[in-house]
Amino acid sequence: MTQVAGFSPVKHYKDLAFMGFLEVAKNLRTILKNIKFCKEDIQNYKPNVLILVDYPGFNLRIAEFAKNSGIKVVYYISPQLWAWKEGRIEKIKKFVDEMLVILPFEKDFYGKHKVEAHFVGHPLLDAISDLPPVDVQNFKSENQLNEKEIIALLPGSREQEVTKMLELMLSVRPFFKDYQFVIAGAPSLPKAFYQKYVDENVHFVSNKTYDLLRCSKAALVTSGTATLETALLDIPEVVCYRSSRISYEIGKRVVKNIQYISLVNLIMDKAIVTELIQNDLNTGNLVKELKLILEGDSRQKMLNDYELLREKLGGKGASDQAAEIIIKG
Repeated sequence: MTQVAGFSPVKHYKDLAFMGFLEVAKNLRTILKNIKFCKEDIQNYKPNVLILVDYPGFNLRIAEFAKNSGIKVVYYISPQLWAWKEGRIEKIKKFVDEMLVILPFEKDFYGKHKVEAHFVGHPLLDAISDLPPVDVQNFKSENQLNEKEIIALLPGSREQEVTKMLELMLSVRPFFKDYQFVIAGAPSLPKAFYQKYVDENVHFVSNKTYDLLRCSKAALVTSGTATLETALLDIPEVVCYRSSRISYEIGKRVVKNIQYISLVNLIMDKAIVTELIQNDLNTGNLVKELKLILEGDSRQKMLNDYELLREKLGGKGASDQAAEIIIKG
């Protein structure tokens, strides 16, 4: 978005994207170097307002620095303090002037801690409502796909994650010979990376994830924002997640008070999409759950629940509301 607006980022988010306990530990020197770089850039630029987006381990350090430098701090898209590290709320109180949240239950979470938060709606609703129509036949033709119905695969964005998830997702192929599988490529990975997975019935498209989903019958989706995007586009899905055993065991001990990993289920506070996590993510379970959402009552129930999900998230205009609050403040 920075580049669309005519600016160039001084540091790309890809240089900062370390997830999981082991990954952070291995890249600690790089993270600390980036924090130093960010502080120096803020000092040089001297903004009137600093807007932080998610990424609490990094951004809360920057919030403290900015607040102590006399800069107003706005946090847009809350850290997931409701899941873990709830104690960070004290830093929010001290160093953040305005908290803008995009999930309805987050306003109540902050209210419980005596922090006023503004629920502005979810920006995905704007992004999806503005999409031009897509023609399924044209999409297939333009991307050299065959006439079979599509099962979309959204395996994530990091190389190690994508490799692990694609091997599992593609293991269901022998059970769905009447469908073609299409991988949604991540912008962070080169096209050549995906070629080892491609054959006459497994295809690859890049930078067309929304169009791919809208042309698909169902999707297998790695946990993350993509689970919500898929639901808002009305595509039945199975949510997949598997990390290293050490990261998973540590995560189980520090993540509290939540029953689900997908945004869809978290927002609805019930299991409307199936989550296959760690050892439950295997070929047998993937086949079973995928069959359920391709046809019949389970598919229709999920689509009905998606309608309720959209109602709960509110309407369009999240970014406009956020901008208005920032400017008025």
